[in-house]
Amino acid sequence: MSRLAAAALERYRRDGFLFPIGVLTTGEALEHRRRLEAVEAAHGGRLGGDLRHKPHLLFTWLADLVRHPVILDAVEDVLGSHLLVWSTSFFIKAARDPAYVSWHQDATYWGLSEPDVITAWLAFTDATVDNGAMRMVPGSHAEQLAHRDTFAPHNLLSRGQEIAVEVDEARGIDVVLRAGEMSLHHVRMVHGSPPNRSDDRRIGFAIRYVPTRVRQLAGEDDSAMLVRGVDDYHHFAPERPPAFDLAPEARAHHAEAVARAARILYR
Repeated sequence: MSRLAAAALERYRRDGFLFPIGVLTTGEALEHRRRLEAVEAAHGGRLGGDLRHKPHLLFTWLADLVRHPVILDAVEDVLGSHLLVWSTSFFIKAARDPAYVSWHQDATYWGLSEPDVITAWLAFTDATVDNGAMRMVPGSHAEQLAHRDTFAPHNLLSRGQEIAVEVDEARGIDVVLRAGEMSLHHVRMVHGSPPNRSDDRRIGFAIRYVPTRVRQLAGEDDSAMLVRGVDDYHHFAPERPPAFDLAPEARAHHAEAVARAARILYR
């Protein structure tokens, strides 16, 4: 089902997250992993640098994925019918890799005008306790907490940001997903993930959706892509999908969008 049941919506509002929601078949998820790994192979190895950020502006198969009707229907049930994709990024943990994600809230550095923002985290591989599945603290989205930047070398977050107060890890819930399933979480959800202790990669694709009424408060030139409904507000410069994978025009468009986002994130 692409629409969320009333009980599921209530769980999301209470807990700040919801999972699992089936999006792709196992075979479709594997095909997306193969496409990603072909891109990596063509660029000399593990996806890095600007390719990790807003790759839906570079690759048609990701531009299609952010418009997947199952994802959009579920997000619409939470945020309403006029939706923008504000950003996308990959979170990849190699086998036996010390990389981790510290406890944090996404809203801390994003500069958005209101907390009606949702992340759809789609698993390209199984996400298990052993390979570093996300952990979330139910109900922690009720308030914004203080953070500090660590720039820790193994932290997958761009600033190594972490919550500056103690988090009760015993309350954390493991967000276990099968390949092709997704979770949804609120922009203020306290979440993180441990290293991958398994012999295979853990690959997730995070899509951040905002309703068109949301504004960027930390800069004047942010951009986003309309994926459902109409944009009567025009708070964001419009982004467009690529005509084909890595099209020259798409590369230039992507570079501008990523540079704008970086200026806001590192302000």
